[in-house]
Amino acid sequence: MTSEFPHFTRVVLDTGADGRAGFREELMPLTEGKPAARLSPFAAAQGYQLRHSPVGFRSEFHCTGEPQWVFILQGQMEIGLQGGVSRVFGPGEHFYSADTLPAGATFDAAVHGHWSRQVGDEPLVTLFLRD
Repeated sequence: MTSEFPHFTRVVLDTGADGRAGFREELMPLTEGKPAARLSPFAAAQGYQLRHSPVGFRSEFHCTGEPQWVFILQGQMEIGLQGGVSRVFGPGEHFYSADTLPAGATFDAAVHGHWSRQVGDEPLVTLFLRD
């Protein structure tokens, strides 16, 4: 990416070469539009789902079935990884969930995936967008 264009930082939750989920960031240049309102190139989407998770929600370790954007609309969502690393996302924040099960692997909750939970006293509302 050249420094002449602003960028959007995409937080990515993906599967490393060791089969474990991890976070990384990648820059998406905003090369379209006009100087007063820069845009990313247009991208197609398959569809979206909205989810409401009540106070107290927590999942078990799991992998993402198909890569998708996750946008936090209300409340807070914590994503936990193997080894105890976690990250909390609040309203207006996002991540791209792409921690799929490695090809040919059998799911092992001690190695693969992530868990998610609602944090705080407000229900969690998320938008899942498949690209």
